[in-house]
Amino acid sequence: MLRSLGQRPVAGSDEDPRVAELRTAVSRLRRELAAHPAEFPDRVIAEEELAALAAMAAHGIPEVPRLRRSLLLIAGAIGSVSALARGLSDVRNAVELFGEAPRG
Repeated sequence: MLRSLGQRPVAGSDEDPRVAELRTAVSRLRRELAAHPAEFPDRVIAEEELAALAAMAAHGIPEVPRLRRSLLLIAGAIGSVSALARGLSDVRNAVELFGEAPRG
């Protein structure tokens, strides 16, 4: 499922495996959030940031600072919803594949 950071994309595909992993994790969490019956105050924030992550993943390699900002907003919005913890963890792991943001 998850390929190591040093591996090349599958032959015939020029997609970065990190982007594919991010897209998969974001898609899964979006589905889980949509199916979650409970309303909570920051649900809209989580939905908007997941949509932003999906858009970034659809357009090539995203900017690491923007990925991390979205991840923080999503974690803050749904971090206390235990039913979404695994999906959130998968998104966090996918963001971490992109490495650290450059320090300026």
